[in-house]
Amino acid sequence: MDLSKLLVPEAVKVFGQTPAKKRLFQELGELAYQAYGLSSAYVFDGLQERESLGPTGVGNGIALPHARLEGIERIFGVFIRLERPLDYESVDRQPVDLIFGLFAPKDSGVDHLKALALVSRTMRDANVCAKLRANADAGKLHAILTEARTPQAAA
Repeated sequence: MDLSKLLVPEAVKVFGQTPAKKRLFQELGELAYQAYGLSSAYVFDGLQERESLGPTGVGNGIALPHARLEGIERIFGVFIRLERPLDYESVDRQPVDLIFGLFAPKDSGVDHLKALALVSRTMRDANVCAKLRANADAGKLHAILTEARTPQAAA
């Protein structure tokens, strides 16, 4: 599995800022609708439900909101880079500017976890994050994400 299978170019956006996490989830839902035809309200509800279990801000300015959704056939990703970081209630209490959303079928089981691990490894790479923060072009951001080479976890 690699990110080029999870993330299409149309699913990558740059926003100047967003006022709150709730609004960010709405933006992620809109992006999922534009790129994959997923219901933006359904994606929003799934993200809100998952976030109620605990924050998905993993530290270092990165958030990995995700949800398992009924009615989708495969795992999809969306990515937003914020020009002005957002208070996200992250584990390190730092605002986030790099947000990778992941949506998986409700019964995806281990595939969802593998995809989440792949995204997590990619976003933990300091060089990848530096390149993402240095670019404001969605096409370049997509290329950086999909060309990133991360060590594979043991099978």
